[in-house]
Amino acid sequence: MNTEASKKAFAEAQELIPGGVDSPVRAFSSVGGTPIFISEGEGGYLKDIDGNKYVDFVQSWGPLIFGHRDETIEAAVIDAVKHGLSFGAPTLAETELAKMVVDLFDSIDKVRFVSSGTEAVMSAIRLARGFTGRDDIVKFTGCYHGHSDALLVQAGSGAATFGNPSSPGVPADFTKHTLLAEYNNIESVKQCFADSNDIACVIIEPIAGNMGLVPADKEFLHELRELCDANGTLLIFDEVMSGFRATLHGAESITGVKPDIVTLGKVIGGGMPVGAFGARREIMAKLSPEGPVYQAGTLSGNPVAMAAGYAALTKLKANAKIIDVLNARAVRLVEGMKEAAAKEGIAMQVDTRGSMFGFFFNENPVKNFKDATQSDAELFAKFHAAMLDEGFYFACSLYETGFISTATTDAMIEDTIEASQRVFKAIKNG
Repeated sequence: MNTEASKKAFAEAQELIPGGVDSPVRAFSSVGGTPIFISEGEGGYLKDIDGNKYVDFVQSWGPLIFGHRDETIEAAVIDAVKHGLSFGAPTLAETELAKMVVDLFDSIDKVRFVSSGTEAVMSAIRLARGFTGRDDIVKFTGCYHGHSDALLVQAGSGAATFGNPSSPGVPADFTKHTLLAEYNNIESVKQCFADSNDIACVIIEPIAGNMGLVPADKEFLHELRELCDANGTLLIFDEVMSGFRATLHGAESITGVKPDIVTLGKVIGGGMPVGAFGARREIMAKLSPEGPVYQAGTLSGNPVAMAAGYAALTKLKANAKIIDVLNARAVRLVEGMKEAAAKEGIAMQVDTRGSMFGFFFNENPVKNFKDATQSDAELFAKFHAAMLDEGFYFACSLYETGFISTATTDAMIEDTIEASQRVFKAIKNG
């Protein structure tokens, strides 16, 4: 496969953009090689600037549940653009999309739109602190909630500890109120509450997608809900990635656990930059201009993003069974690859939630970030590079989730499985 144009483009980009990319994972650092520069997407495919075509299992990291250039969403965006890109003033489109989100999530009475998932989570935590009058927050190692200062925290010496910054440029004072717990380990959360009586909120990805796909156990989430209630602490579900991907009505509908605040993004923008956070009326009343907790944004609720999101959610709501169809394809994909790997003596752990899928080259089940780090990163890098050569575009990190779109056909799935058989055999034979 010829990638000379991508190599040249990457070299030029590195002279002008730090690392040559505008989001670190895109640099292919964890898988080696040169990142592929994309020229266009169509349905379930990507094409690079060298003319190579790939089956796309990234789908812009989740937003494109209907694939690239969906006609309905594209038409909605073009129509919105004809009326103006941004006004910095209220539009009917904001209210219409808000109605849709509120209707689909039982835990949300009101919603505020922002421009990114990072912004949504940052604002949700500020709201939780303002509502409770407390300062500390609990997050889980391996859960990613954007790059705001208070959440860029690495683990300390114990399972539950006050966090230290995991990035230069983040003062320790900004993270001293962040406590860390271990995913799917309720005892580590209890330790956090033993260490602090000032916890405003616990934030969790109920379906973690940034340590690979690692869903939270239902029992763990129920215990977490009870623990928060007992301590007057708010529970935040970060569904920026899983919202409308795992299920139409949020993780609460499949776990039976109702959060106090939900953060959303990706699918609700239909491919445009967007984020949102919502909660019951009592909590949202604390948000400016109704209440004292300040949050603002020039492009928040911009008409183009609202149009794209409304088109995507309207189409998804009208075809709700699509998520079951996509899950069947995701299951077939990962089970097929797992079977192919097993024939070559390679162990894989796999899982799916709706149109999300994940896999680890690991002998043991993965329940938390520590388990995920025991996976074979070298084998993943070899697999990623070989599948790219075969024409299949997977996420360029073993700690990311894959996505199926409605444009991902059964034939594409079978082609992927057949390619994985060739790749595993080649890897095994050296």
